[in-house]
Amino acid sequence: MKARPSGLSAPTVAVLALASVTAAWGSTFFMLKGVVTRVPVTDFLALRFVLAAAVLWALRPGSIRALSPRARRHGVVLGVIYGAGQILQTLGLQHTSASISGFVTGLYVVLTPLLAGLVLRARIGVTAWCATGVATCGLAVMSLQGFALGPGVVVTLISAVLYALHIIGLGRWSTPQDAYGLSVVQMVSIAVLCSVAAIPGGLVLPSRTSDWLALLYMALVAGALALVVQTWAQAHLAATRAAVIMTMEPVFAGLFAVLFGGERFGWRIGVGGALVLGAMYLAELGPRGPAEADVAADVGSVPHLGPV
Repeated sequence: MKARPSGLSAPTVAVLALASVTAAWGSTFFMLKGVVTRVPVTDFLALRFVLAAAVLWALRPGSIRALSPRARRHGVVLGVIYGAGQILQTLGLQHTSASISGFVTGLYVVLTPLLAGLVLRARIGVTAWCATGVATCGLAVMSLQGFALGPGVVVTLISAVLYALHIIGLGRWSTPQDAYGLSVVQMVSIAVLCSVAAIPGGLVLPSRTSDWLALLYMALVAGALALVVQTWAQAHLAATRAAVIMTMEPVFAGLFAVLFGGERFGWRIGVGGALVLGAMYLAELGPRGPAEADVAADVGSVPHLGPV
């Protein structure tokens, strides 16, 4: 991972890497659908993130010590925010449909520039707002078939706020050099929080081989690896741009559901996916202001996974 791909800048590699992360996240939906009928969601989240944290730490046990005390604090804050978002999204899903949950969670693409403006006093350009609006329309087309504001929607909306804050925080605090260590601290914090949430009902382990395989994939690929890549990528990308790219997650979720989950390819997936893709291209190719500029850095600073 040290060599620079010919002709690709660090932000371009970051975009491709973040798009790959959304593909990994999207691939988990059809897997999770069956698993959570047999294993409580909080228990599954606890197992997933404990395993991911253990693997990340074991690969580079010195990565946390290499961080400054300030970076460690940032990692804990980011991990708690993300872990709380996971738990609230799960609670909200118990009281609303999966499609409504997907749409409301995806509203982080709108909330990210809003909160960036409020928290960081960043000026968001017209192109970013247009991309945000188009992506939101795409999410609505894919997800909405009626909408009622119930407790599940409210809880899910709070999780979307937390995801937006996590995106903003990563964009603000992540550096290529600290990406791995910051990922480990985040993952440990997420694991602790999810484990605490799982304690009241006791821990239920998967009983099927297929469920363990799904757990391993979600922990190692869509969990540990995805967080390291996201943390590194956001060291090179503006938060609003990253949020638009991450709206590809439901597009990939629909694609994998059609390919492997037995679902039909309907007009909603086609039109909604096209709108989200259009938003991503708009965010990538449109003009950006100084506040939305990406961080220029050498691709060679991608963190390696070897032991330290």
